[in-house]
Amino acid sequence: MAPAAAPTAPAVGPGTAGPPAGRRLGPVALVVAGGLSVQFGSAVAVLLMPRAGALGVVTLRLVLAAAVLLVVCRPKVRGYGRADWGTIVAFGTAMAGMNILFYQAADRIPLGAAVTLEVLGPLILSVVASRRLMNLLWAGLALGGVVLLGGGGFDRLDPLGAAFALAAGAMWAAYIVFSARTGRRFPQADGLALAMAFGAVLSLPLGIAEAGDKLLVPSTIGLGLAVALMSSVLPYTLELLALRRLPAPTFAILMSLEPAIAAAAGFLILSQALSATDALAIALVIGASMGAVRTQARAARRAE
Repeated sequence: MAPAAAPTAPAVGPGTAGPPAGRRLGPVALVVAGGLSVQFGSAVAVLLMPRAGALGVVTLRLVLAAAVLLVVCRPKVRGYGRADWGTIVAFGTAMAGMNILFYQAADRIPLGAAVTLEVLGPLILSVVASRRLMNLLWAGLALGGVVLLGGGGFDRLDPLGAAFALAAGAMWAAYIVFSARTGRRFPQADGLALAMAFGAVLSLPLGIAEAGDKLLVPSTIGLGLAVALMSSVLPYTLELLALRRLPAPTFAILMSLEPAIAAAAGFLILSQALSATDALAIALVIGASMGAVRTQARAARRAE
């Protein structure tokens, strides 16, 4: 497969020595910042759904995010091979599918529960992709926290909403894989801009069919722009940069922080209270994420 003509970052995988441990704080901080941005953006999106519907919100988010990224990045479209464009198509499809499915879930079940179910996709990816026993242990601990955050079972939730959230998790796992590939093939955030544009094209007919001219209301566009910046432009850029230096299994386990962040966003913006059980679950997923990073840092030091 022909790589992009522009310089690419070196691939980092489970069996490859990553950067020195001192540099790992950078990508971890990027992932956490991206998680904060995307989950608080999702809470704002829930407030926007009565105006434009779930599919309308997705369309506003992707179209406006694509417009911002295309203006800022001004990506070139020449000099790339068929494999490069295949990566863009796959990444854009994963982004569109993840967002469409997640907002369908958030329209039917509470935000914290939706993210809790969705995060199972990255957790499963971490188990499949990891070649270290400790990473499997941390993934299992995080999974326990995710289940606990869901109240020990999801039978009380709308079945269709839960199914949408699980399907969004599968697309999230695909997003992680293709985000890493895009980051290695394209300079800066050029690949993200192109993939976002492709995802926006996919979502546009669905949003128009559901919301119609409601998408053109100025106040709705303003809120949609806020969601686009918080939930797409900023977090996806930060995650793409992080995946250039962070192995996919570790990144996937870090995604287990998302239910905790979503619970906080739900409490602060949507007035969804946290119980003692929720607090314990949050502690478990944060502990698992910290353990995964420490394990990766020790492995990097031994490889030096």
